[in-house]
Amino acid sequence: MRLSTLQEYILRVVLEEGGRVNRSLFLQFYEIKKSNSKPKLRGKIISQSLERMIERGMLIGYGHRTREKWIIDAVKLTSLGRIEAERLFGEQQLLPLKKRKKS
Repeated sequence: MRLSTLQEYILRVVLEEGGRVNRSLFLQFYEIKKSNSKPKLRGKIISQSLERMIERGMLIGYGHRTREKWIIDAVKLTSLGRIEAERLFGEQQLLPLKKRKKS
């Protein structure tokens, strides 16, 4: 399954913390990465990523509903999300190395 770097970060943080995780922890992603995204849009980007992961069945969202939308306060991993997060920890990036011919 294809995930963005933010979504991978979310899965790793939730797996490390275990249980319910407050969404304020996900803002640290932008401090670590030193992204050039606008600070006003960071919350919206995180909300959109969380909603997409909930739709895919990787997370369970906890929050409250307003008249227009859901506001997600905390998230928790599902079994599918746990499998995907563990796969991310164990996955090693392949390098484009060329094989040498034996002479």
